[in-house]
Amino acid sequence: MSNDLAKALRLQSRACAFLGSPFHAELLNLAAADLEAGGPVTALLAPWMGTDVKAIISAAVPLRLLGALHDLVLSGDAPALTAAYPKPGATANAEAAWQEAARAMVEHQAGLAAFMQHEPQTNEVRRSVCLLGGFLTIAQETGLPLRCFEIAASAGLNLSWDQYRYSLADAAWGPDSPVRLPTEWSGPLPPLHAKVEVIDRAACDRRPVDLTDPIQRRRLLAYVWPDQFERLDRLRAAIDLALARNIKVEAADAVEWTARMAGPAPGAATVIYHSVFWQYMPPESQAALRKTIEYLGVGATTQAPLAWLRMEPPPENLAGMEVRLTLWPGGEERVLADVHPHGAAVNWRA
Repeated sequence: MSNDLAKALRLQSRACAFLGSPFHAELLNLAAADLEAGGPVTALLAPWMGTDVKAIISAAVPLRLLGALHDLVLSGDAPALTAAYPKPGATANAEAAWQEAARAMVEHQAGLAAFMQHEPQTNEVRRSVCLLGGFLTIAQETGLPLRCFEIAASAGLNLSWDQYRYSLADAAWGPDSPVRLPTEWSGPLPPLHAKVEVIDRAACDRRPVDLTDPIQRRRLLAYVWPDQFERLDRLRAAIDLALARNIKVEAADAVEWTARMAGPAPGAATVIYHSVFWQYMPPESQAALRKTIEYLGVGATTQAPLAWLRMEPPPENLAGMEVRLTLWPGGEERVLADVHPHGAAVNWRA
């Protein structure tokens, strides 16, 4: 029903406001009103008509709409819409932008609808801030170099986590880098002086983003909210670094790839990691991946340990986000931190 779609748009609007995008928050409220009035957004949302609110949010339909419009802005194919979108140093007018968006939805309906056929695929590079403490903990506790294997890596930007410069409260970690990742850090610091050496790294995704393709690069940028200019700058810098480092992501199923690639190896700590991915897997896939990782953990030793590091919502509170670490041998699971979904804040518990 259209009222469920409108409700989902307003729910995502509140999330956007909470996460620091007032422009997208207002745009979604205007989209909900347009839908209720039978306006041009109705045709774009038609595939989800009759779906309940939970399913609409799970399919990230409001984010698909926002991404499609931002992709059109970035393409330059709708100059009036591009002109109405946020720019550094200028106050964005969401109502004016929506008027242009409504026109664009008629003129560019086929392209927008095609963009929305696929679920959002983001690669928020500042999630590396959230995972950093886990990598440092693993390095300190094992005293071994790291083999890093990322599941659902998208474009693989967080595969280069050790090549970024981090600002954590009054401390810093990492090399001098064009990718600089500040965060609001609270609690104790992780073991910043741990010796870190990454001797192997690889990544998979069901549908990896090919950064050499300008259309796929643009799609990645389109899912960053347009009034969050620092996030856009960070993403562009991380893309440039990944291209320079020739980062590759293998197209593969997470369960099969993990079983094939990420078993323990003597003389190194093997780290399986992921961020904001688990919730999008069907329950049977979650169970299969957990079983696979736990099976690999059985074969771990002190000279060939296995770590499972993840940034995901806790099972009891899908609105939150935390970092958990399980380390074998032993298989102890720990909550290391509560974190912001985009890495803007980390509350370190460990």
